[in-house]
Amino acid sequence: MNKIIDFIEDELGAAFEKAGYDRSLSKVTVSNRPDLCEYQCNGAMAGAKAYHKAPFMIAEDVIANLTERAYIGEIGAVKPGFINIKLDRDAAAAYLNEMRAAKELGIGKADDPQMIMVDYGGPNVAKPLHVGHLRSAIIGESVKRIAKKMGHKVLGDIHLGDWGYQMGLIITELRERKPELPYFDEAFEGEYPEEAPFTISELEEIYPTASTKAKEDEAYRENALHATYLLQNGHKGYTAVWEHIMKVSVADLKKNYDNLNVKFDLWKGESDAQSDIPDMIARLKADGFAHVDQGALVIDVQEESDTKEIPPCMIQKSDGASLYGTTDLATLVQRQRDYGPDKVIYVADKRQELHFEQVFRAAKKTGIVPGGTELSFLGFGTMNGKDGRPFKTREGGIMRLENLIADIGEEMYKKITDNRTVEEAEARATAKMVGLAAIKYGDLSNQASKDYVFDVDRFTSFEGNTGPYILYTIVRIKSILGKYTAEGNESDGLKITGADSDGEKALMLEAARYNEVMAAAYEELAPHKICAYIYDLANAFNRFYHETKILAEEDTKKKESYIALLILVKEILEACIDVLGFEAPERM
Repeated sequence: MNKIIDFIEDELGAAFEKAGYDRSLSKVTVSNRPDLCEYQCNGAMAGAKAYHKAPFMIAEDVIANLTERAYIGEIGAVKPGFINIKLDRDAAAAYLNEMRAAKELGIGKADDPQMIMVDYGGPNVAKPLHVGHLRSAIIGESVKRIAKKMGHKVLGDIHLGDWGYQMGLIITELRERKPELPYFDEAFEGEYPEEAPFTISELEEIYPTASTKAKEDEAYRENALHATYLLQNGHKGYTAVWEHIMKVSVADLKKNYDNLNVKFDLWKGESDAQSDIPDMIARLKADGFAHVDQGALVIDVQEESDTKEIPPCMIQKSDGASLYGTTDLATLVQRQRDYGPDKVIYVADKRQELHFEQVFRAAKKTGIVPGGTELSFLGFGTMNGKDGRPFKTREGGIMRLENLIADIGEEMYKKITDNRTVEEAEARATAKMVGLAAIKYGDLSNQASKDYVFDVDRFTSFEGNTGPYILYTIVRIKSILGKYTAEGNESDGLKITGADSDGEKALMLEAARYNEVMAAAYEELAPHKICAYIYDLANAFNRFYHETKILAEEDTKKKESYIALLILVKEILEACIDVLGFEAPERM
């Protein structure tokens, strides 16, 4: 379904052409002066030089030649040459009725759907998720959902950190604590136990203990490095320990990500790419892409057009060890072979931008990915506390993600039970939904690349630009619709008619922007645009609600039009919060 702004542009383009000007000058945008008009065209200004004519005269010529006006209502020229446009009220109603009748509100699906992979999450196993993992999960999940909404085939991959030095540390510490375990008996030939020799809580204590020891004891560190080497070279007992670590960790990770309503299609990790590394390095050497520089194997990625130095992509250290760049390139080898993606989107801390630039260039230069495959980096900023520093607990430590979610849920529970009497089970369920909206909207409403302050008091407020405010608006609409049907009215088949008030038209105009906002959010990988949109839509609804006696309207046709409009607004808001990764309760 075309965007409403496209229809306006088509009508204006025909007028430019008829008046003897280039049709491309008819570009229409949302007005930056909504007090004067709803849309504007600055094409007359742009064409003044080419046609040696005053912009105002060009604008008047265009308006005089405007004969097709199904969508354009009022139109006028304003000096020095702006063309101000208001949408026809009946055309707005017709467009919204078409949206209601169309599948998925008429969203413009991709003509040529792509196979897209979204790499997000990236936690290390054997460690608890903390607030530092929040942004990647929330932003990545939303980007994945937006791409699916636009008709693409999308796979989300968690890309676990499961193969590095931390594994050697855990194995070393476990061996010191429980040397009698069969994993450490080189002569053992039986079946290893099915049950892990540790719980997730024990595992999460083992790793930091081992890490601290390695920093203080060189012999311990060497043992851990050797254990890592043995694991990566197929040591049977260590591989069995690694499998236990993975099983216990992934079960805990899934529980925590479920609490965030974040789902991964693939649970692959660095380990999945290891088998591709030897052949990849051999090919890169044989084809002349990789060379030794100061003992390390590197790929030069500097380009002539660069204005600053881009260091080579290092793929093997002087001791033969692999690096992140090695694993990321081998992962692209595996992804290209198994899935053949048209696009791979990486969601990670923006401080990793240089690393991904090196990897992307190396992948393209060496043919690891075809030239037509798009590699995209979406870097995010830091989530800070009110002091402007990375978000911490009151004690100054890094907050576990499950504790943050629980704290927000408890805050919402207090607000819900303070406002009215409600059964415990319903209050808890509602608090969980609203708390998740507070967290996700609080994050996603900020442009991903920017740092932001995680303000619990503001994010959990039912007023202002917050998740709870959006949900409260949806619940308010549900309540009105519920009362309408409770009076014995049917809501199916109702039609929206031309707006009778400025408030109603403003709401209709916001609803009509749904398709263009979703398209822009996908093209720019910008969930914050959806947040800004639904905040504007919620505000437009609440203004309309306070100005209009919806259920008390005596004119049946008007009332039916109001109800039809509310149904559409509710569906738009619900579609938007779905791609943001949360949902609304029935009541609050």
